[in-house]
Amino acid sequence: MKVKDVKPGMENVTLTVRVVSVSEPRRVDTKYGEALVARAVVADETGEITLTLWRGQIDLVKPGYTIRVENAFAREYKGRVELSVGRQGRITVIDRGEKG
Repeated sequence: MKVKDVKPGMENVTLTVRVVSVSEPRRVDTKYGEALVARAVVADETGEITLTLWRGQIDLVKPGYTIRVENAFAREYKGRVELSVGRQGRITVIDRGEKG
């Protein structure tokens, strides 16, 4: 699957993408308690999409890394499609790029 194919409501999304940028983490209150969240912009040759990173996922990704996102789900947030990796999903670093 490619970024251009991701639509709101999709589940079991698997993509291999390059990390373009990662925002500074911020604290949010969730039904599970306080958590850190950040947003990463990830891309492939077909486009860019926002990937929401929670807790330990934030430390996994850095700009320039190539990652595989497995079993993610897509939703629309503020008019844009974004990906999240829930408890059943996984982020794997494939290549740390030139900076690693």
